[in-house]
Amino acid sequence: MKMKRSMRINAKGKQLNRFINAIHQHRIDCRGQFCRGEVFYFDIYRRDLKEVRDIAKNCDIELKTAEYDSLSARLFRYRRRLGLLVGVLLAFTAALYFSQVVVTIEIEGNSVVSDEVILSALEELNIKAGTPVCKINIPYCENKLRLMIDDVAWAGIRHTGSRLVVQVTEVEHVPEMLLDRVPCNIVASRNAEISSVLVRSGQLKHIVGDYVPKGTILISGVDETDNGRTFVHHAMGDIRGIYEENVSFSAPFHAEEALPTGRIDTQRTLRLFSLDIPLYFGKRNSSAASETEEKNAVIFGHELPLGIKTRTVAETTVTEKDYTEEELTEKLMERVYLYENNFLGDGTKILSRDIITETNDGALTLRAAYRLEGSICEQRDIFIK
Repeated sequence: MKMKRSMRINAKGKQLNRFINAIHQHRIDCRGQFCRGEVFYFDIYRRDLKEVRDIAKNCDIELKTAEYDSLSARLFRYRRRLGLLVGVLLAFTAALYFSQVVVTIEIEGNSVVSDEVILSALEELNIKAGTPVCKINIPYCENKLRLMIDDVAWAGIRHTGSRLVVQVTEVEHVPEMLLDRVPCNIVASRNAEISSVLVRSGQLKHIVGDYVPKGTILISGVDETDNGRTFVHHAMGDIRGIYEENVSFSAPFHAEEALPTGRIDTQRTLRLFSLDIPLYFGKRNSSAASETEEKNAVIFGHELPLGIKTRTVAETTVTEKDYTEEELTEKLMERVYLYENNFLGDGTKILSRDIITETNDGALTLRAAYRLEGSICEQRDIFIK
């Protein structure tokens, strides 16, 4: 691409020789001159165009001009586009800035220690996104990181441009010895009727069909021989029983609830490293239901700590609501199902469920009486003097 602005001129007229001689007399730099028919073709610099036009006017010559594409011509065409110029300056400034600071931190070699723990320790050492690379004392930070995290045996830090890589070697721990041979008994964790027994170690004290109160020894870890010697060991087994359990759930007929109004607002924030710059006006409503989505800029496959965080806010308002008995019963039954799914033990079977509805003092109460079958085992250590 040419640097200087150049023009291609086509001159046509009856006094063409006079025009050519005048151009040469004015010492105008002409290039690529030739005649074809009654047309004179030549190139000049853009600065000489006005003088050539004046000569052509005096000689009654018709000119046709066209400018070559050049860097100077492009800059001249965009000279009044301030936004483009500002954008170029900002892009240059951003590229220069991001090349001098930490943009991304990558952690390698960790399995036990989480990335969050290492990043938190680095932040205490003032190493985070936005920290100038020249201010990081790498040998000091490597030693400090190893001392700050007990499970890190060695740490190494290196950087490539704005990318900081932290490599760690973790301490190899000796596996803990499980105390599964501590002398203990298996006792009943609740009042129940035994439905099945499975003994792996110890002496069974009760059989299927026996009713046992809470705390009763089911499998004993104490063994006595015929000659009076006593041995203790770790009792193991699985005793299942049938037992009853009662729960209740209540809710008022009249309540205040936060209900959506249907109005949705979108709030955008410019996130630069850990700094949030609001791009909206007004106060942020913390009581409204919201969803947040963050999208960072990506250059050459690397995510930059620069992006837009979009928060979609669904406005809510506190509204007084009166429930009918059917609506409130349905709402409380959801809590009953939640209790059954999340709070009853794994492997517990529901043999029967009896629900009674009571209304008193402006509230509805569901009382659920369960008949369950499940494990009733509880380990209790044997202390030897």
